[in-house]
Amino acid sequence: VQLQASGGGLVQAGGSLRLSCAASGRSIRSYAVAWFRQGPGKERNFVAGMHRSGGTTYSDSVKGRFTISKDSATNTGYLQMNNLRPEDTAVYYCAASPSVILSNLASQTAYGNWGQGTQVTVSS
Repeated sequence: VQLQASGGGLVQAGGSLRLSCAASGRSIRSYAVAWFRQGPGKERNFVAGMHRSGGTTYSDSVKGRFTISKDSATNTGYLQMNNLRPEDTAVYYCAASPSVILSNLASQTAYGNWGQGTQVTVSS
């Protein structure tokens, strides 16, 4: 499956953005989808993941503010980001895997399909 991430931009603290991860080539229904981010000078870290079964997991830093979802009709994964903070500033990447298990959603090495990054900048 090929992935195309979009939806990033510049937003003030407290604002919202919705990132999209458009899939092509295969149905996203058969894949777990996850979002990772890499801040300036930092390593890439897990943000949120959704298993094929619909089970989700979030990093502690975004729990309660971000929501991951996917829509089979549009073959797209989403990351709704609310109450954004300056520390959320990063390049966001979507990833997909047909085989990752629920307990391993946060592992980058579990994903063989990655989209290009989309920049999210949150001003204070």
